[in-house]
Amino acid sequence: MFCTKCGKDAGDAKFCPECGAGLGAEVLKTENPNGTAENIAGLLSYVLGWVTGIVFFLIDKRPFVRFHAMQSIIVFGVLTVANIILGGFIVHLPYGLWSLFNMVNRLISLAGFVLWVLLIVKAYQGKYYKLPAAGDIAERFAASAGHL
Repeated sequence: MFCTKCGKDAGDAKFCPECGAGLGAEVLKTENPNGTAENIAGLLSYVLGWVTGIVFFLIDKRPFVRFHAMQSIIVFGVLTVANIILGGFIVHLPYGLWSLFNMVNRLISLAGFVLWVLLIVKAYQGKYYKLPAAGDIAERFAASAGHL
């Protein structure tokens, strides 16, 4: 296993021998004042897509929750915009192209549902599961917002 912070090979260790970052998939148990565990708050930030992402990004200051909330905002915000654009564009197309674009729109919706389930499960497991592009952006936003 490679460390997500410094990139060094850590083998099967629970902590990176180079930087000391935690590497396990152990579910987080820390709670905020209202009693919600981090993994549950992270899960809840995905429940209604970007809407709950915004809510949890604004109300919860824990890094794990902020990361998942920002990733929810980015992923499901982009998918929502893509569906709106394609949906508005489809109406003005002839039938042959309409069916093609409609199929693409449905595939985007299916991919969104699969991502939604995957991200909910990973957050519940207490993992910092980063999607390729959105995860990096979410990590930067969540980290910089924590210093405000």
